Amino acid sequence: MTSSSPDQFRQLFHDLGLQLFERGWLSSNNILFNEMHACPATVVDTGYATHAEQTVALIETGLRGAALGCIVNTHLHSDHCGGNAALQRRWPVTTMIPKACREAVSAWDQSQLSFAATDQHCDRFTAETSLAPGDSLELGGRRWEVHAAPGHDPTALMLFEPQSRVLISGDALWERRLAIVFPELVGEPGFEACLETLDRIERLAPTVVLPGHGPAFSEVFSALSESRKRVEAFRRSPQRHARHAARALVMFRMFEISHCSFDDLVSWLRRTPITRSAALSDSQWAEEIVGSLIADGALHFDGGRLQAVR
Repeated sequence: MTSSSPDQFRQLFHDLGLQLFERGWLSSNNILFNEMHACPATVVDTGYATHAEQTVALIETGLRGAALGCIVNTHLHSDHCGGNAALQRRWPVTTMIPKACREAVSAWDQSQLSFAATDQHCDRFTAETSLAPGDSLELGGRRWEVHAAPGHDPTALMLFEPQSRVLISGDALWERRLAIVFPELVGEPGFEACLETLDRIERLAPTVVLPGHGPAFSEVFSALSESRKRVEAFRRSPQRHARHAARALVMFRMFEISHCSFDDLVSWLRRTPITRSAALSDSQWAEEIVGSLIADGALHFDGGRLQAVR
């Protein structure tokens, strides 16, 4: 949860005027761009609401006394925009979100935003402007292109700097894992869009990727290949994807609340809209999901209550 600049990327990050704050469970990474000429200091993605104070402290440290001027969100899942409100209270910032989400944020329409469906928290924030594929914006004195990144989320965006060939991928590409393809959980197509986004990344040919979770990486071809394999496997077996998603959402829940009884966690799985929509055919699917996480050592009993293993 500190600035992450491996030696191989240190000079590159310096040249781009950015700092990567690699976060742990619940919060996305934060990418902080220094103020440069007419470009305000800007953070891309802001973590989860329960970590908002920590996010503000990290940004304050990275700014070294300067003021934050802008927030950019790659997409509006709670772990990427949950710090928006706290940062808006701390500084008079401009907030830029995907254009497709503008009306939902303005009305704070919980049926159009993902927070209620996942039973995850996000403090209400405002957005003064928006971004769409084909746009560009200046960050750290460089011009970054805005590209569509549907799959994980239909409205998601990526940012690409063509001179350095650095990609801010959000959750469209991670180094060793694949993000949940959320549309598939509610009966809408998502796997094809995910593959199209991977093809778009390959055409951009980035040399370095700054992902929404995990460290920056340069083995882009390998990450694309592994992601395609996972998408194809899930496309062949949507139930496998539903199980993967349910396990990931349970772990998010457990890291947020710390402790929970077995029965309460099963009940949460059954009543939460996104997991209820993706329910497996087995009538005991919720018990099986929780039991599998206990068997795998991801959850353990502490004083009769379940706790996530970090």
